[in-house]
Amino acid sequence: MLDFVMRLDGPIELGLLYALMALGVYITFRILDFPDLTVDGSFTTGAAIAAILITNGVNPWLATLAAFAGGMLAGICTGLLHTKGKINGLLSGIIMMIALYSINMRIMGKPNISLSQEENIFGSMDPIYIMLVIVIIGKLLLDAFFRTDLGLALRATGDNKRMIRSFGANTDTTTILGLSISNGLVALSGAVVAQQSSFADISSGIGMIVIGLASVIIGEAVLGTGSVFRTTLAVVCGSIIYRIVVAAAYEIPWLEASDLKLITAIIVIIALVVPTINRAMKQRSQARRRSTELLATQGKTKGGAL
Repeated sequence: MLDFVMRLDGPIELGLLYALMALGVYITFRILDFPDLTVDGSFTTGAAIAAILITNGVNPWLATLAAFAGGMLAGICTGLLHTKGKINGLLSGIIMMIALYSINMRIMGKPNISLSQEENIFGSMDPIYIMLVIVIIGKLLLDAFFRTDLGLALRATGDNKRMIRSFGANTDTTTILGLSISNGLVALSGAVVAQQSSFADISSGIGMIVIGLASVIIGEAVLGTGSVFRTTLAVVCGSIIYRIVVAAAYEIPWLEASDLKLITAIIVIIALVVPTINRAMKQRSQARRRSTELLATQGKTKGGAL
């Protein structure tokens, strides 16, 4: 156990690297209530853009910003398919995810690109410190944005589109904006992960949506929800907790590295089912309490009548 605690640097580092992706998933699934599967493609888009630019001599920080812009463009395309093309939200995400596979292959030119001999944003510093600063800045900027009029309109769009339209807001615009910011953060995460791991792979985005959901659900279950500041903090912490749980699962002798997706699926199932069971148990407990109180009241009424 002590040996595992001493090795927590790895899971924490991974948690911070994927925290930006989790924040992106939080925007679509929790704020917009939009099942966006573009994530699996835009994560790779960020990695592909950063990798190809860095290998062509572009400054790593500029390449990372370009990756963010590429992700935003992918999100805009998904938003346009849904709002202007009137295509179902889930189907819009699937279409873009499929399209991005070919686009990413075009960008990279081959299935994977090595960055082992290239400069990256981390330099000689420990990635934990760089990512901690990036995640904190990203989180605070997101919190500040959600307090603006446009941010409030975006949050209201996911709650009640009809109501926000009655106030004169354009829900198509807010939906597209939310999707672009979400996928921009996802692509940014893909870019930093590619630089930390020293390679970009065409299949690196597979299953990212499930990992993002797991981070959001775990964070909300542990820290709860409330203000925007608390919720985004919960998402970041959920990303770190998820990686620690996965690392702990690997300590089980019969589990292998190839079981990561299965472990992720099990974590998501548990995170979704446990709160539901707790709510059902509380409702039954409250129903029994009301029944007992009602019977007691009826007994007193009958006793008084006698």
